[in-house]
Amino acid sequence: MRGVFLDTATVDRQDLDLTSLTASLPDWSLRRHTPASDVVGAIRDAAVVVSNKVMLDREALQATASLKLVCVAATGTNNVDLDAARDQGITVCNARGYATTSVVEHVFSVMLAFYRQSVLYQQAVREGRWHSADVFCLHDYPIHELAGQTLGIIGHGELGSAVANMARAFGMEILVAQRPGGATRAGRVPMQALLSQADVVSLHCPLTDATRNLIGRDELDSMKNSALLINTARGGIVNETALLDSLQTGQIAGAAIDVLTDEPPRAGNPLLDEPVPNLIVTPHIAWASTRARQSLIDQIAGNVLAFLDGKPRNVVVNNS
Repeated sequence: MRGVFLDTATVDRQDLDLTSLTASLPDWSLRRHTPASDVVGAIRDAAVVVSNKVMLDREALQATASLKLVCVAATGTNNVDLDAARDQGITVCNARGYATTSVVEHVFSVMLAFYRQSVLYQQAVREGRWHSADVFCLHDYPIHELAGQTLGIIGHGELGSAVANMARAFGMEILVAQRPGGATRAGRVPMQALLSQADVVSLHCPLTDATRNLIGRDELDSMKNSALLINTARGGIVNETALLDSLQTGQIAGAAIDVLTDEPPRAGNPLLDEPVPNLIVTPHIAWASTRARQSLIDQIAGNVLAFLDGKPRNVVVNNS
């Protein structure tokens, strides 16, 4: 039985132990990258395929009769045609909870960077302004505390709930949004109410047809002028052109974005085309601590072994 990992470079900087994965099947092809034109050939005789970001569309899935299991090396499964997998009798599993600590720490690192004005104060020191200060410290930029601030969470699964727990430790108040178009749930508030009340809005929902451009011009206009938007979920949930305008006009105070609609942004992106002082952009690394990446490899191996044992886990499409 043969397995193929289509894009190990997205997970492994050649600093991880892949033993658990390679031991799960007798034959593995570990490909650093697989261009779209090579996907069909790469998976043609594979029983198991692992992909983080390589697209597995209907054409690719129909091109192989041997494929039994697709393991997505992520929680989001928007790179796999799930309907096609179901039609082809292919089980699809994802990975869950492997990067929770890493993402939570990233959310609070950027939140604190804004609230403590760390970037501006570092710049001031480099410019020599501390050297010439008339007192022992600089007070050039206001510093705020998280305690007493309201955090609005959109997407209250594994990651959203973990962020909420950490926020409570900082003394923040928590609002959780109702799912757009979903039934009313106790303890949840309509998204419009959340946006208007929150000091910080943090996104943790998947990218689906329902959440694409979930945060657009109207939603940004509903936020406080002092509010901060954080997106560690998926690019495409936030309308990037509308966000740029809101940052430049002062409609919101700042944003920290770890994900873009197109990654890498080879064709450019409105958020990167010019300097935006109140914007932090990181290259989709909120999840990527060494510990999280190793946990991901080990979880994929566990998914393969569970499937072979007839007890598939982390199932998105079950055809076992």
